[in-house]
Order: sequence, then structure tokens, then C-alpha cells
Amino acid sequence: MDKKDSNSILDVSLFKRLLSFAKPYRITFILVLVSAVLLSGFSTLSPYLLKITIDDYITLKDYDGMLLLIALMVLTLVLEVVFQFVFIYYANWLGQHVIYDLRNTLYRHMIQFKMAYYDKSAVGRLVTRVVSDIETISGIFSQGLFMIIADLLKMVVVIVVMWTVSWKLSIIVFSVLPIILFATRQFQKAMKSAFDEVRTQVANLNSFVQERISGMSIVQLFGRESLESAAFKDINNKHRKAWLKTVWYNSIFFPIAELSTSITIGLLVWFGGLNVIAGSKGITLGIIFLFIQLSQMLFRPLRQIADKFNTLQMGMVAVRRVMAVLDTHESISNNGSIPKNEISGNVSFEDVTFSYKEDETVLHGISFNMAPGETVAVVGATGAGKSTLINILSRFYEIDGGKVTLDGVNIEDYDRSWLRKQIGVVLQDVFLFADTIYNNITLWDTSISEDDVIAAAKKIGVHSFVSSLPEGYHFNVKERGGMLSTGQRQLIAFLRAYVIQPKILVLDEATSSIDTHAEKLIQKATKEITKGKTSLVIAHRLATIQRADSIIVLDKGRIVESGTHSELLKIAGGHYKNLYEVQFVNAEPIV
Repeated sequence: MDKKDSNSILDVSLFKRLLSFAKPYRITFILVLVSAVLLSGFSTLSPYLLKITIDDYITLKDYDGMLLLIALMVLTLVLEVVFQFVFIYYANWLGQHVIYDLRNTLYRHMIQFKMAYYDKSAVGRLVTRVVSDIETISGIFSQGLFMIIADLLKMVVVIVVMWTVSWKLSIIVFSVLPIILFATRQFQKAMKSAFDEVRTQVANLNSFVQERISGMSIVQLFGRESLESAAFKDINNKHRKAWLKTVWYNSIFFPIAELSTSITIGLLVWFGGLNVIAGSKGITLGIIFLFIQLSQMLFRPLRQIADKFNTLQMGMVAVRRVMAVLDTHESISNNGSIPKNEISGNVSFEDVTFSYKEDETVLHGISFNMAPGETVAVVGATGAGKSTLINILSRFYEIDGGKVTLDGVNIEDYDRSWLRKQIGVVLQDVFLFADTIYNNITLWDTSISEDDVIAAAKKIGVHSFVSSLPEGYHFNVKERGGMLSTGQRQLIAFLRAYVIQPKILVLDEATSSIDTHAEKLIQKATKEITKGKTSLVIAHRLATIQRADSIIVLDKGRIVESGTHSELLKIAGGHYKNLYEVQFVNAEPIV
């Protein structure tokens, strides 16, 4: 967005995009606008009725007429209260419905992003966009746009009434008006810059706190508490300074506005009083009262408009940030439309090349086949490209060249969601949601009953472990599964993959970093879960993949060896043989 747009009071094109989310609620939108128009009339009618009461009834001591005017003033007040309620309630109602729809749209858009987007995006910033930025947008409707419209309408009506009643007193009021307008404009420009900085610092603060809380174990293990506290203090200080800048501008503007109002009232009383005492025509005691009230009604909206512009600008800054995410096209293509109700599970990598970053190739011409029901293991040093195979098979990333096929069909020709449902994945770093074990297994799929989960757990030998937990399958594992050990989380991941009965199974370092008891349970589960399934097993620990139908050895993104365990051990000086000897033959006993 260019500089001109970012410095303007309102980015029209951006505002039109926001208003498109209000289209389903156009009746409510119109109702709020009508209420704003009526409020401007009723709020001005009350002081005018007071003027008539003073000049035509109180001065003339007409008691009956005065009662009639008081009754009209009460009726006007009641109507003003009613439309004030309608205006405030439905403006906020509209704002909440708009941000509800906008937040849903944003979240649906974000969950389609490929992993490369999340690799380079701070979690805290994305959380800020979905939560606090969108909440700020609601203020555009509840406190910004409609309030400004209502205030402007009120000011127009007030100016017309003033000029109609007394042009002399109007000139006094209008002579002070340019001062308020100039101060308001300068205030608006200063606050725009200040609020941009506030939103930036809020995002930085969210991002920092999110990362440190997630990595608190590292902070404490390496004694980084004091350093992290100092870093947080610096970020928090920047956040404080950004907010104090807005406080500074408010502290300057509002006293100037109040002083201008007081000066105007003093001038009205002085000039109007002189005319009344002198018996001049055209200015009466009632008119002086009217102008005192109308001048306050004119200047107060000006001050409020400045404040509402703050809300509007904060909202537009948030809109700009949210729309920037909505305009981000980082999704994996999903053009597949081939219907497929049943697959055999034949997977083939054909001359696949891939890179996470341009000019940094990770996989170089990878080709291998996995026959239906076959178990293929992939081994290699860290960084060889093993886990990348999973990312490609699951279509988390687009490949640079070659193709991957399922039953002879390019996986890009299948519907992406359908394809992923055919693949059961057990990762080394198991992610569990802060919910029950049952929901973490089914992932809120209502088609999978608790009886289905229990039957699957018994089949792979996990039921006794789950049953031993408080509340069993309804035990809440808390955030990221913190109530369970690494091995227990792995068992839940196995059950999660097994219960959906996928045709293809992927185990990524599934038995690393666990105790002996958990490993035995996982090995039992592995035997059961891989029956009749095309399985891709990735591991550093060779003991877990010796019975694989085929073993592929990766080195620096290339297949350097392939064959069965016994075949690979026969290769003199081979990569696999060297790995085997390091882990078993040359292992020194622990004393």
C-alpha cells in the first residue's frame, strides 16, 4: 500500500472490502443510519424547545403553555433515549457479526496455507491478527463509523439552526470553529502514526511472549531467565512508549478543545447579554440559552469525532493487517477432482526434486516404489531429507520436479483433503491439544464413537495404558499433552493414526526418545497397525526397521543404497553397514 493511502483518513478501497462483510446485515446497517439521522434531529429539538419555553412562556408567565412545552420536551427526550438505545445496540450488534464472519473467513484462509508460510511466520503475530486485530475492527462499527456519521449529522443540524436563529451569535461560534478543526486535523494525523506503532508493538509483544512460554523449558534449563527478562523489559518498554505517545497527544488536544468551548460560551454570554440589556432585537434570553447549548453540542461532537477517528484509524490499521493475510496466497493447489472410493496403496516417487529455499535443493531426483502392503524404511543422517518425504507425500509442500503417484495417479490430481485422510502419520514430536484423550484421538470426528476408539486401543495394546489414567479416555492432557510422557504421547499418536484405518502409514522417528517399556508397547502397536498397509518408516534406530521389506539409505538428499537389511549389510564399506556397525557392533558397553 502506498504512502498516500496509508496517511489518508480512510483508505476507501480497504473500507469497501470491509463493508462487503456487512452486506448480509444491510437491514441492520440501514436501521443504524436512520437512528443516527433521527438522533441528530431530536438532540437539537430539545434545546430549541427550551428556547421557546423561555421566550414565549416563562418570560410571559404563561403557565399552561409552559406545561405543554415541557410535555413536548419529555416526549422528545423519550424518543431520543429510544433511538439512542437502537443506535448503540445495533451498531455494536453489527460490529460483532461482521468480525465473527471476518474471523471465520481469516481462519479458514489460514488453515489452507502450506507449511512454508508457517515456517517463516511468527506465531504470535498470527494470533494477534486472528484475535486482537479483528476485535479492534469491531470498533469501526460500534464506536467509529456510525458515531462519526451521527456526530456530523448533529453538527450540520446545529449549524443550520444557529444561522437561522441568529447570524450574529453564529459568527462568534464559527470564529472559534477553525481553531477546533485545525487542532482536530493535527490530532488525527499524529494519532494515526501513533496507533500504527502501537499495533506493531502489540504484535511484537505477543510474538515474544508466545515463543518464550512455548520454550520455557529451554529458558530455564539454560539459565536464561535474567536475559529473557531483560529482553522482555526492552520490548515492553517500547510498547509502553508507543501508548504514552497516544496519551501525550490526547493530553494536548482535549484541554485545547475544552478551552475553546469555554471561550465561546463566555463570548456568547458577553455579546448576547449586552444585546439583551440594550434591548436589541433579534437576540433574547432564550436565544442565548439556545446558543450556549448548541455551541456545546457543536464542539463536543468535534472532540468526539477526533476520539472516534482514533478508533476508526486503529480499526483501519487492523483491517490493513488482516487483509494482508487474506491477500496472501500461500496455499497448496487443490485442483484434484478424481473420485476415488478405494485405493490399493501403491506409492511411487518418480525423479522427485525439492527445495525449501530457492537454490538450496534438499532432494535430488528421488525415485522408489512402495507396493501395496509393503513396509519401506528410510534411514540416513540428520538433514539427509527423510522427513521431507513425509511433507511431500502429505502435500505440505509443492515439489520442484518429478512426481509422486498413488495407484498410478499423480497425487496432485486427488482432492487434497481426501488424500491426507488416506495417510496415517505418527510423528516424532507428537502434538496433542488441551483436551481429552478421546478428542485427541478422533480429532472431533463425530463419526468415530468411543466404542470404536476402545476397540482399536485393545487391538494395538494401548487400552490398558489409557484405562490406567484418571477418567480414562476422558482424561484432559492439558496444553501440548503436558500431562503425558513422551512415550505415552507416542502411543496416543499410534491410536490416532490407527483408528481412521488409513491405507498408507507413515512413522517418523516414532520410537526415538522413549523408555524401554514404551518402546515395547509401540513395537507391538507397530506390528498391528502396519498389517495390510503401505508403510513408510523413518528411523535412526536400525533395530526398529530390520524387518522392513525394503530399506532406502539417504545421504544429502540422494538415494545411495537400497535393499533389505541383509542385502545392505553385504555391501562392503556401505553407508548402511557403517550405520549398523556404529549402533551395534562398535557400541561400547555402559559401565
